[in-house]
Amino acid sequence: MKQILQSFKTGVTDLAELPAPKVKAGQVLIQTTRSLVSLGTERMLVEFGKASLIQKARQQPDKVKMVLDKIKSEGLMPTLEAVFSKLEQPLPLGYCNVGKVIEVGAGVDDFKVGDRVVSNGQHAEFVSIPKNLVAHIPDNISDEEAVFTVIGAIGLQGIRLVKPTLGETIVVIGLGLVGLLTAEMLVANGCNVIGYDLDDNKVAIANSKGIQAFNPAKGNNPVNVVMNATNQVGADAVIITASAKTNAIIKDAANMSRKRGRIVLVGIIGLNIARPDFYEKELSFQVSCSYGPGRYDDEYEINGTDYPLPFVRWTEKRNFEAVLKLISTGKLQVEELISEVVDLEDFDKIYGDIGSSKSIASIIKYKEGEKSLSRKVKVHEKSFAASKSTVGIIGAGNFAKMTLLPALKGSAADLKYISSSGGVNGTELAKKHNIAYSVTENKEMLTDDEVNMVMITTRPNHHVPMVLETLKHNKHVFVEKPLAINPEGLQAVMDAYYAKDNKNSITVGFNRRFSPHIEKMKSLVGNNVLNVVATMNAGHIPYEMWFHDMDVNGGRIIAEGVHYIDLISYLTGSKVKSVMMNAMGENPAENTDNASILLKYENGSTGVVNYFSNGAKSYSKERLEVYFNESTLIMDNFRQTKGYNIKGFKKMKTKLNKGHKNQFNKLMTFLKEGGDPIMPFEDVVNATKASFAAIESLKTKQWVDVTE
Repeated sequence: MKQILQSFKTGVTDLAELPAPKVKAGQVLIQTTRSLVSLGTERMLVEFGKASLIQKARQQPDKVKMVLDKIKSEGLMPTLEAVFSKLEQPLPLGYCNVGKVIEVGAGVDDFKVGDRVVSNGQHAEFVSIPKNLVAHIPDNISDEEAVFTVIGAIGLQGIRLVKPTLGETIVVIGLGLVGLLTAEMLVANGCNVIGYDLDDNKVAIANSKGIQAFNPAKGNNPVNVVMNATNQVGADAVIITASAKTNAIIKDAANMSRKRGRIVLVGIIGLNIARPDFYEKELSFQVSCSYGPGRYDDEYEINGTDYPLPFVRWTEKRNFEAVLKLISTGKLQVEELISEVVDLEDFDKIYGDIGSSKSIASIIKYKEGEKSLSRKVKVHEKSFAASKSTVGIIGAGNFAKMTLLPALKGSAADLKYISSSGGVNGTELAKKHNIAYSVTENKEMLTDDEVNMVMITTRPNHHVPMVLETLKHNKHVFVEKPLAINPEGLQAVMDAYYAKDNKNSITVGFNRRFSPHIEKMKSLVGNNVLNVVATMNAGHIPYEMWFHDMDVNGGRIIAEGVHYIDLISYLTGSKVKSVMMNAMGENPAENTDNASILLKYENGSTGVVNYFSNGAKSYSKERLEVYFNESTLIMDNFRQTKGYNIKGFKKMKTKLNKGHKNQFNKLMTFLKEGGDPIMPFEDVVNATKASFAAIESLKTKQWVDVTE
């Protein structure tokens, strides 16, 4: 299928050939007929992409600070590689989509094949969208009219926050597409609407819709106009839909408001607010969030859990439906806002001069009729017939992009497939890393006899089913940690691995045991009983993120802390016997990310894993201390290891090296030459069980044995 993508690095917009997305549970697959270009938002993205690196940095000072902290902790080159890799990621454009449902995912009962729908889908021939971001189109609305729904919902949400009443005077600052739709809906609500913009064409359209509109560049002072129109009382409310960096807009909004007036920001402006402007009038100010309640809430948008209507009357989906109702009844006239309709293949007529375009609404038209739904795209012509190390990769997220694929370079891995849910990231990585096919269905690689190993880099809750499916298809498995997020999942993998007909290995991404620093430590400690202290300065992640979800990630202790349990086990050469975990706070939750784990080993060694998220980002992320036989080894962030009272060893320094490349070199050698797996499966099981025991210990407040 074809999809419009923009380079975040150069600003160039391209029509890419991608595999069609696979419909997921709770989603519908839509064949697009029309999509609307949001000129304001998309112009901003394109112009940001075209900006120089210095200009990009000036626009994102918070990101600059993050980069500087990363340089301090990890070094210059790894940081620059991460920054440039991020900039290379293509950005799908568009969020106003109309089309027909062609497939329905499991758990969806309010849509059927053939339904005409609107969604926040992108500029693509096919989109798979969660059901709470999709709405039915009434029969009397054309596709061209319906495509205004989502952007209309943005304006409607701003109106809902203002809470206008019949007869109030509301000012709309900025009469672009969102502003015009907002103003017209306010008129339908019985409000007196004043609007202004620097574009005479938009002002004329607004006046034709019963809005008192003007161009302030023609000598009309906005504050004076509003005060004169309200008998010097001021506006009851102001909705700002403009996009400008100046702070003058918020100042004018305050000065034109009446006492206790309301100001709602829908657009993007400078927000250097002068306290006296708001203090003397007791003004209220609120920022509107996109389409309405539910936006950016994964439980609502991804999992499909609706907010109960009696308690949350207007969700983003119900806002979609309200806009459609206004269009259907003729109270919202959108056809006259259409500046142009272009075929998808002629997309550059819109994007070529988007920076200077005076258009209000540009619509992209897609070819009608049946289209082939290919979920496989050939990116490079390659042969794999003679290879013993042919690999397929499931997942094209940050780990695959930033770590896995760079580390596989030069490892003799023959990369045949990469699978991603939407096809965008997978195709881009396939181009860059010489991967033959980009796919959106895993069965392509699972049923391919040439594929020797499948590498799984998805979110942890998908690891177990994908490992089981890969073993079922008689292939070796590499899976990023953790192997499983609960005992039931681990048991299922163990049953499959130890089955009589299984001849394949499972390797988990415990890469740190392959770092040259750890290998050196291992050679120096010998068979001594050890005391090991590992500290992970993990960094804060907001608690609403999926990393903390026990059902998705298992929490950060299981998903990441298990790394260090394995590392200490490797150094001690022993299995964990029992575990005790304590966490910060009076009543820490099981998904805590500030905890200390005590480990007892069968050979008498002890380990401590300090996993903390409340430290400085500029401090080293990882530190390891090993005490034995009146000697000490200190490893700092996989860049330097020092020895104390160790004959023949003082110090070892390298670039940041966490062992990924060494791990994959060994893994590919194993695939080509056979022999023992690079990591005993029993070690993986023990470390995984120990991570579960840590959570159990937190609950029971006692030592927990790790049963074999």
